[in-house]
Amino acid sequence: MGSTQLTGRVIFKGDPGYNEAIKNWNPYVNTYPLVFVFAQNACDVSNAIKWARENCVPLRVRSGRHALDKNLSVVKGGLVIDTSDMKNVHLDRRKGIATVQPGIRVGPLVKGLAREGFMAVFGDSPTVGIGGITTGGGFGVLSRSIGLISDNLLGLETVDAKGRILKANSSCNEDLFWASRGGGGGTFGYNTEYTFKVHRAPQTATVFDIVWPWEQLETVFKAWQDLMPFVDERLGCYLEIFSKVNGLCHATGLFLGSKSELTQILEPLLSAGTPSKVVIETMFYPDCIDFLDPPEPPFADENFKFSSSWADHLWREEPIAIMRQFLEETTGTKSNFFFINWGGAISRVPKNKTAFYWRSPLFYTEWNATWVNKSEEASSLASVERVRQLLKPYTKGSYVNVPDENIDNFGAAYWATNFERLRRVKAKYDPENVFNHPQSVPPSC
Repeated sequence: MGSTQLTGRVIFKGDPGYNEAIKNWNPYVNTYPLVFVFAQNACDVSNAIKWARENCVPLRVRSGRHALDKNLSVVKGGLVIDTSDMKNVHLDRRKGIATVQPGIRVGPLVKGLAREGFMAVFGDSPTVGIGGITTGGGFGVLSRSIGLISDNLLGLETVDAKGRILKANSSCNEDLFWASRGGGGGTFGYNTEYTFKVHRAPQTATVFDIVWPWEQLETVFKAWQDLMPFVDERLGCYLEIFSKVNGLCHATGLFLGSKSELTQILEPLLSAGTPSKVVIETMFYPDCIDFLDPPEPPFADENFKFSSSWADHLWREEPIAIMRQFLEETTGTKSNFFFINWGGAISRVPKNKTAFYWRSPLFYTEWNATWVNKSEEASSLASVERVRQLLKPYTKGSYVNVPDENIDNFGAAYWATNFERLRRVKAKYDPENVFNHPQSVPPSC
């Protein structure tokens, strides 16, 4: 036993609160760690890292409990540092800078900033922790206007593998700062504070929501891909096509402009198929965020398996047929294909400026299978992997924040030519690979 004591809110296996602590948004990833440390500050994180090393216990870090694959933010028999109690936010209105602890979830953060007259990038789920989403890139309907979450990161505080508290920004530990903007979470240090640039929000913006019958998915998808990657960069749009048993095609998004302008832009989409619901509405900016990020439960009631990729070219018949077959055969009501248009501010950052590489595609896609009963798990996992293999000729890369442990050559998939530099940064800051999980960056030899 070492000399370091665990500090913070410490819950060992068997303690009151343990059964609540093991729950994650995706039940598929749940396991049984030895101990959770709910850190209250950077010193608690430091003590936990030292304790784990002294006691030869594997480590993970978690903020929003939203890891999508196994053993990434929790580990059986290990120590999990959970930063969800660290939720402080400080906004410097004059400079347009927010200093944020990693435990706050994206929804409350972005809604709070909106009420103060600022906008920040958010994804499609309000319960995701800012701690995890930031380090992998992070994108949403505002990204074509103001970039990725990681593009708006100005600096961070992190705890290294020796338990030292470090700062990283453009003038201090610059290589660590570079790696932290897209290199993935839980690899280089355990982050305890982020400093973000935030942007003045317009007083009003326009949201939209369009629904079509499932049978029209080809027509809808073709209209969406022909339009959305090329529109005014003030417009971000998700397209979700759910399983046939769910029966829904759904486009939703945000436009930093007027209803009349947006209606004109959306005309090719509105005239595709026969929408069963069309909402286009200008609202005060904070109300737009509430519209796009309605509350969701912190834990899903189904198991999820995801994979992801990017498209450099418009999809022709083959990939659309692959999508349709998957959605026809999957039995999960929440199984879907999800798309978001790319470009604008995202594509103006050079591929090597940050660790996030995928700057030039037309659109992003992810797909998932859901299941309730254990008997459906193997076929669900296999269906997601089958799609990944079939789509390889039509897509490239994969998104580190939607990790898929079936990807063997994950370094090239997540980071392409930035992978070797990430390995060198890892070797400098964590040469013994203390911070590791199944798809963390390994140190260069």
